[in-house]
Amino acid sequence: MNFLPSREELTIHFAHPAYRMAERFLSRGTGIGHFQTWTDEETCSRASEADVLVISGLWTDNFLKIAPGLRYIQTISAGYEQFPLDELRTRAIRMANASGVNADAVSHHAMGLVLALARQLHQARDQQHNRHWRPMISDLSQREDDLCGQTMLIIGLGEIGSRLARLAKAFEMKVLGVKQDVASHDGTADEVYAPDQLQSVLSRADFVVLCCPLNRSTREMIDANAFSAMKASAQLVNVARGGCVQEKALAAALTKGQIAGAAIDHFQDEPLGPQSPFWAMENLIITPHSAGETRKYEDNVIDILIENIDRLWAGNKELVNQIL
Repeated sequence: MNFLPSREELTIHFAHPAYRMAERFLSRGTGIGHFQTWTDEETCSRASEADVLVISGLWTDNFLKIAPGLRYIQTISAGYEQFPLDELRTRAIRMANASGVNADAVSHHAMGLVLALARQLHQARDQQHNRHWRPMISDLSQREDDLCGQTMLIIGLGEIGSRLARLAKAFEMKVLGVKQDVASHDGTADEVYAPDQLQSVLSRADFVVLCCPLNRSTREMIDANAFSAMKASAQLVNVARGGCVQEKALAAALTKGQIAGAAIDHFQDEPLGPQSPFWAMENLIITPHSAGETRKYEDNVIDILIENIDRLWAGNKELVNQIL
């Protein structure tokens, strides 16, 4: 007996408020029935219709009650902390994530933020809006800088972090890495350390870049103690989850000049509230959780989805990016 219904009977439910998943899937000409919902209400109302659910932020545990036929979940993002894995396992629902689909985009975004901080591009844009032509600067500490010879500390040397390491090396930077399994890195970083050594290497970094997943060991790992260990000239870049940084400590570090600046792509609560003090900080660059955005995103996820559906039909127990 097949784990999934046949091609003629299978229904895929795409649920996302912005990504054009169903449109891109239709272009593949698979002949598989599918539809897309765009809101919480619409998604809940049609959850019972599908065998396969392709979703991320619109997930609610209530689907387990209202979707008895659900057999497979393909997440649209790499993160899957919102899913009740034990319950899914009990229900024998298979799941894979979208790890790697935006590795190029996120690593490029991180490198772009590092360059923007070093070259003060955010300040140049503000000056452009104010019609201000900044004169040449005598104070060395206030000038733009190049990256050659500077040190980047990458926390998380997975697909994104490893790509970023290669980009940093192209700019003649020294690269330090922090990784759970120090023996499994690809050799791009000059030095690799275990997470329990983080505090001792923070002081060596000119740029600290977070590329790690959010879990119990990484939640608020960049806290007041971490900022105290960093150079006053150091800058923080976060293209991981907002929960990896203790935001009160970040605000204090930026306000007091404990670090020189930061570039943050993800906050703990999004969208960032209009009263947040972060909006007005001149030494901070904010991007709206857009590091992973790419025109190829939908197709990259659909590549994984189609491959895994074929594997399930063939009775293959191993999935691409398998979680369950």
